[in-house]
Amino acid sequence: MNQQHYDIAIIGAGFAGLYMLIRARRLGLSARVIEAAPDVGGTWYWNCYPGCRCDVESVEYSYEFDQQLQQEWEWPERFSAQPDILAYINHVAQRYELRPDIAFNTTVNALQFDEEAGRWAVTTDTGDNFQARYVVAATGSLSVPLFPAIEGRERFRGLSVHTGQWPRAGVDLAGKRVAVIGTGSSGIQAIPEIAREAAQLDVYVRTPSYTAPARNRDLTPEELAGIKQRYDTLRADEKNRFGGFGANHPDVQVTMAEHSDAERRASLEQWWQIGGLQFILAYPDSLLDPDTNRVMADFVREKVAALIDDPADAAVLMPRGVLGSRRLCSDTDFYTTFNRDNVRVMDAKNHPIQRITETGIETDLGPEAYDVIVYATGFDAMTGALEKIDIRGREGLSLRERWRDGPANYLGLQVAGFPNLFMVNGPGSVSVFSNMVQTIEHHVDFIANCIGGLEQSGAATIEATAAAEEAWGALMAEAADETLLATEDSWYVGSNVPGKPRMMMAFVGSYPVYREYCQQVVERDYEGFAIN
Repeated sequence: MNQQHYDIAIIGAGFAGLYMLIRARRLGLSARVIEAAPDVGGTWYWNCYPGCRCDVESVEYSYEFDQQLQQEWEWPERFSAQPDILAYINHVAQRYELRPDIAFNTTVNALQFDEEAGRWAVTTDTGDNFQARYVVAATGSLSVPLFPAIEGRERFRGLSVHTGQWPRAGVDLAGKRVAVIGTGSSGIQAIPEIAREAAQLDVYVRTPSYTAPARNRDLTPEELAGIKQRYDTLRADEKNRFGGFGANHPDVQVTMAEHSDAERRASLEQWWQIGGLQFILAYPDSLLDPDTNRVMADFVREKVAALIDDPADAAVLMPRGVLGSRRLCSDTDFYTTFNRDNVRVMDAKNHPIQRITETGIETDLGPEAYDVIVYATGFDAMTGALEKIDIRGREGLSLRERWRDGPANYLGLQVAGFPNLFMVNGPGSVSVFSNMVQTIEHHVDFIANCIGGLEQSGAATIEATAAAEEAWGALMAEAADETLLATEDSWYVGSNVPGKPRMMMAFVGSYPVYREYCQQVVERDYEGFAIN
């Protein structure tokens, strides 16, 4: 293909990439979207495992930029399943005629900044190479599946599949012996569905997750109509919530210390019945005060013990440590699934997996034979997708090398030495501690308004300064230290990837505080950015 020039290169065609394309068009700028998948959807294209659904309520996990779009789309459930979310994204792509500007089945291999031309050279695996003045990395925070480093994994002669790379045609599990490794969010969602189909399901549990019941249900036409009538109010409320979601529920301001024991119990039971991630909102100091956190964690453990018939299974599945230091999950029938005759709990903490063999999995208790091994083992979060690309900024500076000691950045938007390269919901932003669609829109609007301002002023580049980057890193660390979130190992701090620097990779100071920082930066003529 002949060399082409665009104003903006956008990497990824999920929620962020599609909205960035819409904003680019509204600015009158040319844009090219590069997407590895055969169609739109991003994470919702690849994660099609059984039981996959969102854990933010559907009416909030959606775009707000177009009032007509909000009014015309009908969400069927409180928490939408993957097919419904993908249908919504496809509707958006069709409604705004976005596909003609997207190169599908194409991967960005390299980005190289040409200082003299002030452009980025974009190199792909298909030869669809071009130059762009701006690059927006809409690559996703949880988009690079991570396999555990277990000896012999490649020798297994059955089917191996990762929840984040589930075959589009599905997997026939009927009559099969299946092993699931991992009990994070995707495992918790998939396990009940797999158990209904497989002849035998063994779940290997090393670090149990805290999970609250989703309480998912159909949305009635009357309920949905009521939400649509007050969408403006709901969206305004979202922006004042810690994670940009939960506007359908009370905004609790009373700390646990202000409640009696009976009031605490009643409050926790109320939020347990509401279900979903909202449980962690039962008290505003749940992630700040160790005593509050312990009481809430004990409450969850009490519920777990009551749901599982076998005390030995309950002991293996019992979450420990700080509630919220690993992502709180939401589930449907997760714990009761282990009461089924065809499901076994495998204690991978006290009896770790030693190796994968040609026929199955081996521990110190002996070998187990399987037809299918499902890896629900998570992602190389936050930085994985960006570091897969050979990104080189000024003087050939490599982003991988730049981030050798951790993903330094400013506001999660830019990295010093990489002009006109923007990240959406990347490391350094609120990202995974938020309603991702809400924060995606905020980021894309910030980026689009910034680019629009550059176009009007005639400036060529914008770039985070090293001083601003350092100050933001210190502020991020300070915010994390004030919470309980970084007290234990998790993918939040990169500890699930061998050799990855341990640090809190997202801003935990809340979405409203983050929005305020960004607004102040704009009001101060993009303070912390060098514009030339």
